[in-house]
Amino acid sequence: MIELDGRPAGEDALAALALTNYGHFTTLLVEDGRVRGLGLHLERLIRDCRLLFDTTLDPDRVRALARRAVPRSGRRIVRVTVFDPALDLATIDADARPRILVTARPAPEADPGPLRVRTAVHRRDLPEVKSVALGPALRLRRRARREGYDDVLFTGSAGEVLEGGTWNIGLVREGRVVWPGGDVLPGTTRHLLRETGGDPTELVGLPDLDGCEAAFATNATAVLRPITRIDHREYPSSHPEMTRLVESYRALPAHRL
Repeated sequence: MIELDGRPAGEDALAALALTNYGHFTTLLVEDGRVRGLGLHLERLIRDCRLLFDTTLDPDRVRALARRAVPRSGRRIVRVTVFDPALDLATIDADARPRILVTARPAPEADPGPLRVRTAVHRRDLPEVKSVALGPALRLRRRARREGYDDVLFTGSAGEVLEGGTWNIGLVREGRVVWPGGDVLPGTTRHLLRETGGDPTELVGLPDLDGCEAAFATNATAVLRPITRIDHREYPSSHPEMTRLVESYRALPAHRL
């Protein structure tokens, strides 16, 4: 399903999104019509719309359009993208009238398994925004996959651990969960998992990874995925703290879309 403002998306609008590539989005895991962290997703869309387009976004309209993409039962991954087809390279300074693109696909039933990642020095432009401009991140992911890894973990120029291209990283050190801070996108799933345990956010350098007991990736669709390798470092695919996080997440209330 691909709808723009509640109607089938036309070629012109999709071409504008592809060619200009200016906008933002959020991805929801919808289970039986409900979403954990729904308020966080809506807050993100409102905040990013104001930052990129200097205008407000109606969260009730977003919910109404997203509801059209999901059945009453079952699991779907719904992406809400906000962009303005009228903006292009020549008119990017014009007053914006953002539109809402909703796409949906079935959520995978199988466990995706652990990740093996390698590090690369990279900081996303406006890391606090979930931008549609994924080109640099995908280029690094492609290179990592072609060299035998599953994905890439971004680090800063000073060696600080940041984030994956589409996920946050969590670590277990001395029996507790630590969330690397710095210039990263504060993911909705990371926020929910931090709330369940009150786990701290702190700067983590590459040498600190040697003393970690476990590592994992989080995002809205996979929730928590073990990381079993970062460069040359090996980690187990399970840990009691990761089990605790998953159980705490599943106990969180989900809100009707």
